[in-house]
Amino acid sequence: MVTPADLPDIRALLIAAARAGRDLSYSEMLLALGHRFSRPRMRALCRLLDQIDSEGRAAGEPELAVLVVRESDRLPGQGWWVGRSDAPADWTGPAARAFVTQRQHAAYAWWQDH
Repeated sequence: MVTPADLPDIRALLIAAARAGRDLSYSEMLLALGHRFSRPRMRALCRLLDQIDSEGRAAGEPELAVLVVRESDRLPGQGWWVGRSDAPADWTGPAARAFVTQRQHAAYAWWQDH
C-alpha cells in the first residue's frame, strides 16, 4: 500500500516530472513506487498528493498534484477538482484542459528555475 513513508519519493517524482515538463499517469506514479495500479492504492496516493500540495502552498510553491493525470484524457481525476472554487464547471472539456495546462505550466516553470 502507498503510505506516508512514500511522501519523499512521491515529491521527488513530481519534481523530476515538473523539471522535465511532463505529467505522470496514476499508473506511472504507482509503478515508479513499486506498486501495480489499484483503486485503493490510487486513493491512498491522492491523499498524499493533497498533503504534498498543502505543504507546497505553505512554502510558496506551485501545486504538483496537477501533474498526476488519468491515462484516458491526461486530466487529473475527480478528487483533484472537488472543492476548487476557481475550477471550471466541466471537469473534462476544453475549459478543464486550459485550467490544467495553465497550472501544469506554472509547475514546470517554477521547478525548472529552482
